[in-house]
Amino acid sequence: MPLTKKQPETVTFPLSVFETADTIDDLEDWLLTHNPGFIRKMRKARQEDMSRKGTDWKSLKKHLCLK
Repeated sequence: MPLTKKQPETVTFPLSVFETADTIDDLEDWLLTHNPGFIRKMRKARQEDMSRKGTDWKSLKKHLCLK
């Protein structure tokens, strides 16, 4: 099985976004808001939260063994 080098992914965004971004977080936020998969997950999470299907914080902390 030959070893192949993985090509780095290229991420593009408009120059205006780059020029107006104050931090790398601003760029990440823009990229997330343009990611359909992320938007779907956030909408699903919001629906679950609104219908109280989520897990409460105390149960989650216990499940993850957090203090």
